[in-house]
Amino acid sequence: MSNETMNIANSAPLWIMAFIFVGIVMFQAIVFLRIAKKSAPCIGMTSKEVKTAIRTGFISSIGPSFAIAIILVSLIALLGSPLTLMRIGIIGSAATESAAAEIGANAFGVGLNSDNFSISAFTTVVWTMCLGGMGWLLFTAFFTKSLGNTQKKIEKKNPKIMAAVSSAAMLGAFGYLASDQMVLSVTHTIAGLAALSSMVLIMLIADKVNFAWLKEWALGIAMVIGMASAYFTTLF
Repeated sequence: MSNETMNIANSAPLWIMAFIFVGIVMFQAIVFLRIAKKSAPCIGMTSKEVKTAIRTGFISSIGPSFAIAIILVSLIALLGSPLTLMRIGIIGSAATESAAAEIGANAFGVGLNSDNFSISAFTTVVWTMCLGGMGWLLFTAFFTKSLGNTQKKIEKKNPKIMAAVSSAAMLGAFGYLASDQMVLSVTHTIAGLAALSSMVLIMLIADKVNFAWLKEWALGIAMVIGMASAYFTTLF
């Protein structure tokens, strides 16, 4: 990226837009948290259970944040801080945004780290990243309510079906994401299997000895074990 393009990528207008978008996301998070705490007694949750749920969510977010931070540094060097902050702050998927940026640059005919990465190429990347993430936001805005009504109808007929569908959806989503990476190389496969087996083992131990805190840290521990196993694999 040329100096002129990098100056525009880190310009004040982009910083202002980035802070506005991230501020909206933070405001939504605070509002949702307040609504959840207020609604907790209606579904029989005690204040202790609410605090445990909040702590579990916070701890579980630490592990994935490390992976995002690694990609974040590389995106900042390629696209500047404001755009990276704005996209990661809204979508939250570093892998998706990296792929979108690469697609936008390739569509213009250059690479992200190319010396020919001009202002026009940067503009193409911005449009690609923004339009690529718009579908998720529009679907959420237009169909969340109808999906919620569908969920209520299914739960009235058979609550177990909704629980099974939710579990299957989560397993399918994470299974797809994990398998998509595990087929890349032996190192990826070993890392995935190590993380999977350690997660299952940790949850079994937590249930057996009744350690609630171990369940809270299970995701982060499994990710560290997976990354460590991948690192040691590369040494051989």
